[in-house]
Amino acid sequence: MNRFVVAEPSRCIGCGTCLVACFAAHKAEGLQSHPRLALTTTAEGSAPIVCRHCEDAMCAQVCPVHAIARKDDAIVLDEKLCIGCKLCALACPFGAITPSGTSVAGVAGIQAAAPNHSKALSATLVWEPGVKSVAVKCDLCAFREDGPSCVAVCPTAALAVVDPGALRRANAQKQAKAAVQLSAMPMLPSEDLK
Repeated sequence: MNRFVVAEPSRCIGCGTCLVACFAAHKAEGLQSHPRLALTTTAEGSAPIVCRHCEDAMCAQVCPVHAIARKDDAIVLDEKLCIGCKLCALACPFGAITPSGTSVAGVAGIQAAAPNHSKALSATLVWEPGVKSVAVKCDLCAFREDGPSCVAVCPTAALAVVDPGALRRANAQKQAKAAVQLSAMPMLPSEDLK
């Protein structure tokens, strides 16, 4: 099993601190500054959408240039190899891969107006002339010793890193709690079962 960041929607307040921390950490490393997670908000609440670093990662399987691959206990993306085909974003069952690129609008010597797209249009479907789109996905802030920046800054502890050890411990706690509850249940006499 791979490590990944998991969100607890009941704790998320939709503040966007995770997005800002992700943006800042990656920009400081010279990587695409687009956040590696997205924040979804509904009438019931909000929650970050983060890459699950799947064991059998569809994104890696469909990448025609092998820019996405397993490394240790994570699925990593090499932004330098990415050709911007967006197949990984289409294949991801969690919607955790977003294409990102720098617009040519405002670049010195280029007099192109920024195209206007509906905010409802998915970033996967948007394209702009002259923009090299590169896939962006969670890399667990592998360059940080302290782990993912989003987890470190979440004010409500709605984000946590899950690894095989953490899952085993959580399952053991659930099993122990279930055993205690089961032992506290009154047992029916055997003649009542007939």
